[in-house]
Order: sequence, then structure tokens, then C-alpha cells
Amino acid sequence: MKILHISDTHGKHDGFPMNRFDGIDLVIHSGDCSNYRDSYRNEFEVRTFLEWYEKVPVKYKIYVAGNHDSSIERLFITKEHFREKGIVYLENSDATIEGLKIWGSPYTPTFRDWSFMKARDKISRVWETIPIDTDIIVTHGPPKAIRDLNYTREGVLELCGDGALRKRCEKIAPKLACFGHIHNYKELLNSGISINSFNNTIYSNGSCVTDARFELGLTSYGNIIDL
Repeated sequence: MKILHISDTHGKHDGFPMNRFDGIDLVIHSGDCSNYRDSYRNEFEVRTFLEWYEKVPVKYKIYVAGNHDSSIERLFITKEHFREKGIVYLENSDATIEGLKIWGSPYTPTFRDWSFMKARDKISRVWETIPIDTDIIVTHGPPKAIRDLNYTREGVLELCGDGALRKRCEKIAPKLACFGHIHNYKELLNSGISINSFNNTIYSNGSCVTDARFELGLTSYGNIIDL
């Protein structure tokens, strides 16, 4: 199966080249199709995204929400809205597509006041619910130390990912782990693919924008993976 993994389009989906979807069997979007914290403005953004995503010429499409998707957290946009558009929405749940068991969650460790967040000492309870036979894990945020490098407010480099998620991924050893949340920033290139040399899990950061440059549109068009 040929998969295109994208994430963090932040309202810039119209700039995505449609020929990028040629030959793709499954599109996975791992969150943050929107920007606004205000849920009413956010709802308009998400509905606009859904109109676009519905028209993407790929048989299977998955969406997992991100910390910016406040209208989904508040249920202004529900799983049913996605289903009506032919899109599978995953929220601490799984679906099987062409024999691949795919599990998704929007939760990330708490950072400021955004959506779908849990304290780092509690978020492991979410990861413990991932079935051991999962083939593809889709989260909004990254596992610790995998394409998650960014600066603190003080300008110090840090690894922003979640250690508990990494441990769970290493235990399950899925074929593919998809995430976004931590974008590229200047010289920091987080988007792309890494492969675990011990169990061959493919880790994909599909972020499509670059921090502080949302106004310039997309800077990446996601990652193509063959499973």
C-alpha cells in the first residue's frame, strides 16, 4: 500500500499540489488542519478543510486531530461529519484498512492552553490503550527524540516529544508511526522519515508548514511510504 502522510497544514491545504496524490492508496493527516484557538472561527477553518479533503482523489483518507483543532475537541465538528465526507476520524480508536490496523490519537503533552492535551505524567494512560497488534500508530505529537527538535522560549534546543509514547512504540514495533506537531524551524529540519534499525519501524513527521512562516504557505508536501 502506498501511503501519503501529511500533517500541520494549518489552513494552507489549497496550496497542496493535487498531483502529489497520484498513485496514493491512503492519505493520513495527523492533525492541525486549522489555526484559531477560538472554536467558532476554528469551526469554519475545519469545515473548509473537510470540503477540500473530501475532494482529494484517494480511496482511503484518515484524520487525527491536533492541538489547534479546538472545534473538534468541543464537538462542533464530530466523527459523523468526517464520515459523511468519506474520511475516517480516529480519536483513541482504530480502524482496519486493507488488512492494516491503524490506531490514532490527538493527544499531546500539555503546552500552554491548546486542545487535546494531557499532563506528561498522565498521558501514558492513553498510549497504554494502543492495541499490541497495531500496524500503524497515528498521533499528533512525536515520540521523544524522533524528529522533535525545537527551541524553548529561552532559545535553548530541546527534544519536545513524549517519552511514554516512544516506549509504547518500541514495545509494539508498528510498521509505521505517523506524527507532526513539531514543524521545521529555520535550520531545524523535523519533517521527513527516520527508520528504527532494530525493528524497522518507519517514523514519519509529516509537518507541511515551517514555524513563523505560516503566511508563506506550505514548505513540505508530506512523506510517501510503501507498506
